[in-house]
Amino acid sequence: MAATYATTFSVKSTSSAGPRISPMQTKPFSSINLSPKSSFFGSQSQSSLLVSHNTKAPKSSQRSYSYMPPHASYKVAVLGAGGGIGQPLSLLIKMSPLVSALNLYDIANVKGVAADLSHCNTPSVVADFTGAAQLADCLKGVDVVVIPAGVPRKPGMTRDDLFNINAGIVKNLVEAVADNCPEAFVHIISNPVNSTVPIAAEVLKRKGVYNPKKLFGVTTLDVVRANTFVADKKNLKLIDVDVPVIGGHAGITILPLLSKTKPEVSFSEKEVQELTVRIQNAGTEVVEAKAGAGSATLSMAYAAARFVESSLRALDGDSDVYECAYVQSDLTELPFFASRVKLGRNGVEAVISKEIEGLSEYEEKALEALKEELKASIDKGIAFVNKQTVAA
Repeated sequence: MAATYATTFSVKSTSSAGPRISPMQTKPFSSINLSPKSSFFGSQSQSSLLVSHNTKAPKSSQRSYSYMPPHASYKVAVLGAGGGIGQPLSLLIKMSPLVSALNLYDIANVKGVAADLSHCNTPSVVADFTGAAQLADCLKGVDVVVIPAGVPRKPGMTRDDLFNINAGIVKNLVEAVADNCPEAFVHIISNPVNSTVPIAAEVLKRKGVYNPKKLFGVTTLDVVRANTFVADKKNLKLIDVDVPVIGGHAGITILPLLSKTKPEVSFSEKEVQELTVRIQNAGTEVVEAKAGAGSATLSMAYAAARFVESSLRALDGDSDVYECAYVQSDLTELPFFASRVKLGRNGVEAVISKEIEGLSEYEEKALEALKEELKASIDKGIAFVNKQTVAA
């Protein structure tokens, strides 16, 4: 069954051309060399799909493939599954041959989403959970929790405008995660990510279950956009392009390292400035194009599904998994920072420090410029939890 559906979406993960960084360990991480092989569903899944399509026995002249088939043995929960990101994200996760159970949670309208997805002939079993009373059951035994819950951006809104509503939503959901699946990988999508990840960290700390290696702000969309825009600008084959993106996940805190683009390509000063600004403001580009009808839901769902698949591959033992993510980090003086990480069974195995060495003059200045805004967002998230704790 996996073969039929997954090959349609078999898109190579362009970010794997370089090292990727994940939530930081308590010890310094070593530098890792870039690795060029990966795909949306991962190399093991790809091999499995390739072989399962070949229903005839191979002739003697044909090449035989040796592979370890993926194990559909991981349980994923999507919190906010009825929303604009949650629905397409759940569909993409449903397609993964690594998922055995897909739990969908929302405060309303999730039962129909689950019924619809349950008709897809893929291995995972779909279950729906509605409202706070069912949240604990949704989370029990889960390996990966993905949180796209919250209100979307509307024209004229910044990510910071979303803070007061989404901060409380994330806090409540992460409290439930701490109580019911404290060992799970936690993927935060709810904006503003620069603040909601520190909120999640503080909640987990207060619950005594914080593991910085397993908490991720999903910034994959910034990488996806950077790769797409650069490939288009330079007429490159998209599958070969990899642009690491560091910093945060809003406005000027998003810093694409165009000087580190793979394959090597030269940019004029004008091109660097135009591409950087477009990548930073790409979310606004979509919000304005939808004219009040929504935000970047589909591309975000795609990017988030890619990060989920990378996490599942790492959990399944793939030793060559890298992604950019917003995690606890010591790459700078800031406590949280987006960069490339190496993922493993226990979460972040290494933060890739080499990519922020030897930056261009433009990138060096942009890196210094983003720190003040990113620090303010981090402090705002921590202060929110502290205030809530005092009030309680």
